[in-house]
Amino acid sequence: MSTIVLVQDAVLSILSFDALISAPQPERNQMGRGANKNATKDGEEAQLSRIQQRNRGLILNAALDVFSQHGFRGATLDQIADGSGLSKPNILYYFDGKEDIHVTLLNQLMDRWLAPLREIDKDGAPLEELMRYVHRKLEMSQTYPRESRLFANEILQGAPRIAPHLEADLRPLVDASAALIEGWIAEGKLAPVDARHLIFSIWATTQHYADFEVQVKVLTGGADVHEGAKAHLDALFRRLLTPLLPAVSESCGRETV
Repeated sequence: MSTIVLVQDAVLSILSFDALISAPQPERNQMGRGANKNATKDGEEAQLSRIQQRNRGLILNAALDVFSQHGFRGATLDQIADGSGLSKPNILYYFDGKEDIHVTLLNQLMDRWLAPLREIDKDGAPLEELMRYVHRKLEMSQTYPRESRLFANEILQGAPRIAPHLEADLRPLVDASAALIEGWIAEGKLAPVDARHLIFSIWATTQHYADFEVQVKVLTGGADVHEGAKAHLDALFRRLLTPLLPAVSESCGRETV
């Protein structure tokens, strides 16, 4: 009887070991899950292998498609897995979940999104600096339409994940930019406008081409509209911002109002 028990125990041990080594394992890529996530969150990208960096890139690129099309609530990890070509367990190896991926994308987006406003040169020609900003924002709507829709969807949902950035990063930057524009207006270098509403108008007229891309394509027959949009917005904002020169009376050579 004891011999039979010993044989049974040995068979069970062999079967358990076979099951253990044949079970599918997530791609660890020579780094533990916790260490990998912590390294990424600490910005220590150098600690990630090329395979890990590639896989994170695949996940984030697929997630950008999914979030920009369906918003945060409508997006699922299964959709992201299908788009990235990785398994759901693999995605959860690199990120804690859907919200972690979404926040990572938003954090990356904010730096890129605010850069053109930061680049306005206070010592440059005011009108040309603002026109350069308009052109750059329109270029971004053409180059980064998914990112624009990602940001728009987050704002439409009440900015639950990006609100701290709006308060800590965007608001001080807009305050400083508005003060700069108001200073140029006071010096007579720009026509009188509300500085904050000017910034809002630039955002609205440039990001429209990304956020409402489908509508724009339907209404223009699918034509490339960005060159026409650039010319239109250039004329629109130049006309708005160019200061009026005082009229001169031909009879007496004096300024009239």
